[in-house]
Amino acid sequence: MSGFGGVLPWARRTIVEQEKWLSSEEFSSMLGICQIVPGPNIVNLAVCVGSRFCGIPGAIAGVFGILTGPVTLVLILAMLYEHFSYLPIVQGMLRGISAVGVGLIASTGFKMMRTELNYPPMLIVVIFILLAACYFHLGLGWVVLLASPLALYFAWRKVNKT
Repeated sequence: MSGFGGVLPWARRTIVEQEKWLSSEEFSSMLGICQIVPGPNIVNLAVCVGSRFCGIPGAIAGVFGILTGPVTLVLILAMLYEHFSYLPIVQGMLRGISAVGVGLIASTGFKMMRTELNYPPMLIVVIFILLAACYFHLGLGWVVLLASPLALYFAWRKVNKT
């Protein structure tokens, strides 16, 4: 519940930094797999982490654990929003919450990027992505399509070195 609306930063902090169930590299690898599979990344991650430690019952528990609280809270908030959405203070609170969510996601991205930059060739991929997205204004689909071969090549080299 503490990560409602942006669970990934909280999940990483809990799984990697506090509980140390996974290393930073394991978390990033697992998240990469979860992003390829259909469905919300955090739910896919809950399935992967749960199944890794407790098999099918762990995967089921992970999904129910990650969804039950937020779904209940969303239903309650939807009823409240229906009645109070016209108030300026409610609109201001929603803008503030959005800014916090963006900050949490950016913070997690920088933490994950820090471990990847231990392998300097990945810096080329980061620069390429920033140029493609920010300078050339390419859409996400094009950036992924163009950067993936380069990232896969460097990841393959990294794995084969160790």
